[in-house]
This record gives sequence, structure tokens and C-alpha cells, in this order.
Amino acid sequence: MNTSLIPVNLQTPGANLNAYMTAASSIPVLSVEQERELTKELYYNENLEAARQLVLSHLRFVVHVAKSYSGYGLPLGDLVQEGNVGLMKAVKRFNPEKGVRLVSFAVHWIKAEMHEYILRNWRIVKVATTKAQRKLFFNLRGAKKRLAWLTNDEAHAVAADLGVDVVEVRRMEGRLAAHDTAFDAPNDIDDDSAYQAPANYLEDRSLDPALLLEKTNWQETNNHGLRLALGELDERSSDILQQRWLSEHKATLHDLAGKYGVSAERIRQLEKNAMKKVRAHMEA
Repeated sequence: MNTSLIPVNLQTPGANLNAYMTAASSIPVLSVEQERELTKELYYNENLEAARQLVLSHLRFVVHVAKSYSGYGLPLGDLVQEGNVGLMKAVKRFNPEKGVRLVSFAVHWIKAEMHEYILRNWRIVKVATTKAQRKLFFNLRGAKKRLAWLTNDEAHAVAADLGVDVVEVRRMEGRLAAHDTAFDAPNDIDDDSAYQAPANYLEDRSLDPALLLEKTNWQETNNHGLRLALGELDERSSDILQQRWLSEHKATLHDLAGKYGVSAERIRQLEKNAMKKVRAHMEA
């Protein structure tokens, strides 16, 4: 193949996407014989020039695939670059003895890289983690372009077709319908709408000095009231509450029954009466 037909200084998609696509489309498509010759050169002789020509001659196909994912709201240039990574992986692994064209083999690698990029960047919160969820994500999103919310029969049909639970279908449908929201309000938004930004209502008040002081005072008041209430009890009742509720190693009813020589039921009654007296004293 005449390598002079392939532009060496092909720009990256991010620099100028239109110029990149024009350059990619100007690269000649390989004939079956040319492709077979190059793939064998790479496979058997590790000829890097052959690999370069194989990659460059298939860049237009990567652009074509990337355009099919344009509805995800992600930069087309980024999708193309991710697809190019998949193309290079496919070229490296392609076996010319399998009897198929490189494009048929490469399409799976190209889409796999694009899928990973979409799942990493489409939402702040991950929408799919398992293989089944990823398959559901792409199939269901394609269906949602044609359908409104799925009916019960449609949801069950999708679940059966993809081998997932119908609950997963409904959950994924909800994720697809959701939208990310900026934490802060945009600079150009009016005051009447700015209050709706999460920054204005998702505040962490756990370190608010006023709330911390209020919490400290409440704890001190309760602790003081508890000490006074325990002081009003007889020695045995006070000890039972201390051992049952305020000690690091809490005693059982049977432990205290052995200590005072009474039944466990009697200890339970004494504990209950003591709790009533403490509660009444603290609420007074």
C-alpha cells in the first residue's frame, strides 16, 4: 500500500474535530488484499508500520460509531478518542487467520471503550456496575428514545430479554430519567431561583457553634439531673441502675439477684420502680 496516501500528522479529535473527521475520511479504505497483507505483516513480523496503516485506515469507522452515541451529551471528540483506543487494542490482537475482516473484530473493542467512557462520565453517580446492568443501561436507553415510561408488560419483556430482574429494569429506568444538578447556582441566575440550588439547603449544620453549645448544655443538664435523681434513691436501687445501665460491663438480673440474695424477678421490679422515680425527678 502506498503510505504516502496516509496523512502522518493527523490531528487529535480534541484539537479540531471537524478537521480531524475530514482528515480521517480522506484516508483510503483498504482492499481485502491490502488488509490481509498488512495484518499478516503485523501478526507474524510485528511490523509497526503495518499497524499504523491499519489503525489510520479505520479511523473513519471509529467516527461513525462515535456518532451513534452522540445522544449521551458527551463530547464527540472524547468518544472518538476512546474508540481509537479500542481500535488500537483490536489491531494488536487481530488474528488474520480467522477469516474475518478487521472491522468486524474491531467494532466490539471500539464500543467497549466507548461504553466504559460513557458509564464513567454520563452521571455523577454510577448507573451500572455489573455486566447485566451495563447491558440493561445501553439497551434500555435505546428503547427509551422510542418509548415513554415502560408499561408493566414492557418492563417484564425487557427483563426477560436481558436476563435481569424487573426491579432492575424499573430502577435503571428511574436513573435514566434523572438529571444531575449543579451544587451551586449559576452566576447568571436571578435571586428568585437561586434558592433552589442544593448549596442553599444541603448544608452541614453539625459544626454550627450555636447547635454545639446547645447540645453541650443539654447533655450537662441531663447529666446533672440524673446525678440528682440517683441521689434520691436508696442505696440498693441506685446500685441496680448503676450496674444495669451506667457501667461499662453491665450486670445481668441474675448477677444482681445473687449479689442481694433475692430473685431475678425482684431485681427487675426494683429496677422498674427506680426508673420511674428517676424519670419523674428529671421531668419535674
